[in-house]
Amino acid sequence: MAIFECRQSQFFYDEKPIQLLSGALHYFRIVPEYWTDRLQKLKACGFNTVETYVPWNFHEPKPGQFRFDGMADLERFIQTAGEMGLLVIVRASPFICAEWEFGGLPAWLLADDEVKLRCYNEKFLERVDAYYDVLLPKLQPLLCTNGGPIIALQIENEYGSYGNDASYLEYLRQAMVRRGMNVLLFTSDGPTDSLLQGGSVPGQLSSVNFGSGVKGAFSKLREYQADQPVMCMEYWIGWFDHWGEQHHTRDAGDVASVFEEMLEEKASVNFYMFHGGTNFGFYNGANCQQKDQYEPTITSYDYDSLLSESGDLTDKFYAVRAVIDRYMNLGELKLPEPIGRRAYGQVEMTEQAALLSQLDRLSAPIRRTNPEPMEKLGQDYGFILYKTTISGPREKQELVVQEVRDRALVFVDGKLEGVLERGNQEQTVSFEVPAEGAEIAILVENMGRINYGPYLRDPKGITEGVRFGFQFLYDWTIHCLPLDDLSPLQFAAEITDAFASTPAFYRGILRVDDVQDTFLRLEGWTKGVAFVNGFNLGRYWDKGPQQTLYVPAPLLRQGENVIVLFELHGTANRSVTFVDTPDLGG
Repeated sequence: MAIFECRQSQFFYDEKPIQLLSGALHYFRIVPEYWTDRLQKLKACGFNTVETYVPWNFHEPKPGQFRFDGMADLERFIQTAGEMGLLVIVRASPFICAEWEFGGLPAWLLADDEVKLRCYNEKFLERVDAYYDVLLPKLQPLLCTNGGPIIALQIENEYGSYGNDASYLEYLRQAMVRRGMNVLLFTSDGPTDSLLQGGSVPGQLSSVNFGSGVKGAFSKLREYQADQPVMCMEYWIGWFDHWGEQHHTRDAGDVASVFEEMLEEKASVNFYMFHGGTNFGFYNGANCQQKDQYEPTITSYDYDSLLSESGDLTDKFYAVRAVIDRYMNLGELKLPEPIGRRAYGQVEMTEQAALLSQLDRLSAPIRRTNPEPMEKLGQDYGFILYKTTISGPREKQELVVQEVRDRALVFVDGKLEGVLERGNQEQTVSFEVPAEGAEIAILVENMGRINYGPYLRDPKGITEGVRFGFQFLYDWTIHCLPLDDLSPLQFAAEITDAFASTPAFYRGILRVDDVQDTFLRLEGWTKGVAFVNGFNLGRYWDKGPQQTLYVPAPLLRQGENVIVLFELHGTANRSVTFVDTPDLGG
């Protein structure tokens, strides 16, 4: 048993003063087989603490259905860190941001219009309580007060950037206290008056998040808690990427210099990120600070951090370690055995299954008067297809989708007529309807729910309705396509040009004799999702910046490995390449 507390503007652990040197590692972005490797490297860099968020949607994918196995085995991750002598900060707030889908909130919350997010709303807090009833008892034995490594828990995350509901924050604090969370509780916000006022909880530690401007940030924090330790809970040493942007980087020397300023202030610091990892599956988030500026995050969460997405030491690792070494004399650098990587070369995608011919295999049709959003149909992620018929003849008019979330392919009698993207007013689809009428199919992709800012409530699919000209269209058949099970697909051995520009699944076999890390390069492919042995690696898109997808060795097996691409726009290439070098763009 040990006590971690604040005394005389300083942290104390087990009655001894301590300066926290922490790094963020998200267990849910790393395959479990590599947790030890990443944690060993964090400790080798000179850190004494690891920090992680806890994504609610990862642990309660459906109401009342919880998972804490595999990549969701939070207890094992914390225990592994503790066995290495690392302290652990757990940010177990309902909302985490983290560039993670919906900021970690479960999508099923959106099925009930009476649920109001991140405020003192009874229905929302009922769901938080049900979640905490399962989560927090798992953490209790791991608290430092019970002999475990957890020294602190976060109440809410950057709440001042969202709201000012003090009753809500106090409810969350009490929810933790009632369940025996007798360790330090804290909040983290930006270093401004409005953010600290909106996000702080009286009597609890406040911390600040920033990437530079050390003296100003800590000066502002001290205005609000002069007698408490100062800590940067998120020292942003890199940044994340959106599709269509340049890959973000930051100079290692600059990162080390700002870090040293914090040490001179005798501050504690948590590097965000020490190691970013990967947004596997459909778990990437999105930003939307202004209503029509939706920006989905890429699959890689490399973050230009101290370890690369695949766990390699970067220049920042060595620069930061050199700073710590000057203060603490770390001694010789000792690292785990290196993880190998392999270029397996080209794989032919020899089989195909066109989506429109496979709909009934993938999901049961649902009839609705209106084209309802995913959440109302019990779907969280992936794609959703809406079909209806329209009588003819009709003159050429625009098909208006109110509103598309987030990208839609529009088909008329099976032919692609155009693409509609959220917030892009220049993209329109217009067509004539022949005398015999036409079938309209709209395939909508959920590209990631918003994880930060005022537009957090972000239902997916078609949220209002569809018009042909001024006339709303009714009587829809809907297919939910979460793509969580591709086994029902019936592939054809012959790939024909007839499906060259329509959504289709492509399958090939990678034969492996020596299982190592690798990277999937998709030259000649446009946009879609990649699967390896049924595991969803994430999205690809030729607009970049990301050009390869990371494939950790534990996802492969000796012998045959099944590669499946769900390609939205067809390809002339029909092969993929496994290389040994990542390419995240310039």
